[in-house]
Amino acid sequence: MSIYDTLSPKDFEAIGAEFDAIREDVLADLGSRDADYIRGIIKRQRQLEIGGRAMMMLPPTWLAGIGALSASKILDNMEIGHNIMHGQYDWMNDPAVSSRHFDWDTANSAEQWKRTHNYEHHTFTNVVGRDHDVGYGLLRMSEDQPWEPRFLFNAPLAVILHLFFQHFVAIQNLKLEDYLVYKTKTRAELREEFRPMWKKMRKQLAKDYALFPALAGPLAPLVFVGNVAANATRNVWACAVIFNGHFPEQVEQFDESVVDNETRGHWYVRQLLGSANFEGSKLMHIMSGNLSHQIEHHLFPDLPAHRYAEIAPRVRAVCEQYGLPYNTGSFWKQTASTWKRILRMSLPSKRQPEAAPQQPATTEARLAA
Repeated sequence: MSIYDTLSPKDFEAIGAEFDAIREDVLADLGSRDADYIRGIIKRQRQLEIGGRAMMMLPPTWLAGIGALSASKILDNMEIGHNIMHGQYDWMNDPAVSSRHFDWDTANSAEQWKRTHNYEHHTFTNVVGRDHDVGYGLLRMSEDQPWEPRFLFNAPLAVILHLFFQHFVAIQNLKLEDYLVYKTKTRAELREEFRPMWKKMRKQLAKDYALFPALAGPLAPLVFVGNVAANATRNVWACAVIFNGHFPEQVEQFDESVVDNETRGHWYVRQLLGSANFEGSKLMHIMSGNLSHQIEHHLFPDLPAHRYAEIAPRVRAVCEQYGLPYNTGSFWKQTASTWKRILRMSLPSKRQPEAAPQQPATTEARLAA
C-alpha cells in the first residue's frame, strides 16, 4: 500500500501548508541573484554555440566543436528553455526570458511543448491514462498499463526514443498510438494535426542539416556529421535525465481516480511520490537543467531551478516529519533502476491492473473524461 493511502486529510492539509510556506519564502526572495544567473547561463550558451559551430569547420578542432555544440544545445534545452518556458523568470518582465516569447533550439515548438509538458505532464503527473509522458505512447512503464505484445520490444524502443528524443517530443501531441495501434484516429486527422508541428521540425532540420553545412563549403560533410552527433548527444542526455526523474523502480504511478477532488496537499504528495532525484556535481545539476532535483521541480515548477538545491533540505525535512519517501541516488543508480523497470514492463505482469483502462480514445476525449 502506498503511503498516499495512509495519510489523513489533516496530514495532507499540513503537508500542503508546509510546501506552500517554502514556495512563499522563495518567491519573496527573488531578485538580482536569479536574474544574473539566467543571463549568465544564456551568455555562456551563446559562446558555446558560436565557438562550437566555428570549430566544427576546422578539422583539427572538429571533435572539440561537437563537444561545445552539444553542451550548447543541452544548456539551451535544459537550463534555459525548459525553465524559462515554465515561467520561472516571468517576474523579470524581460521578453528575452519570458515564457510567452521564448522558443528553443529543438524540433518541438514552444506552444506544443507547453501543452504536453506544462499542462498535461505537470497537472496529471504519473497518472496512467492522463500523463502521456508515462511511456510516451511507445513504452509500457507501469503495471497499470495493460500488457500488449508490442511491449516485448520495450528496451529497443527505449533506445530509439533516447536517440530521437527531440522528434518524439515534437510529435507527442499527435498521440500516434491512437492511429497506429488503437485505430481511434484517422489518417486525415493525423495529417491535419501534423501540419503545425512540421513547420518547426522543418526549420530545425534545415538549419542543422542544410544551412550550416552549406556555410562550410567543402567541409560540409564534417559539419553535417557534427550536427548529427551534437543533436544525438543532447537527445540521449535529455531523455536520460527525464527518465531518471520519473521511472526508477520506487517511483509511483497513479490511477485516474486520484485527481477527483484532489486538494493542494494531495497534489503536492502525488508530485513527490511520482518523482525522483539524482545526485552529482554542480556542473551535472546545471547540465540537467537542475532536473536532477526533479522532486523539487515538480513541487515548485515555476520557481527558478537553480534554487532547488537550496530548497531540497527543507523538502527532505517535511518528508521525514510525515514519513514520506525522498527518492534519490547517484545518476547511475537511478539509470539502472529505470532500465530494470523498462525490462520488467516488457513482460506481462503477474498482478492484473485493478481497473484496466478502456479502449483509448482521442486525447481530447481522455482529457474531457
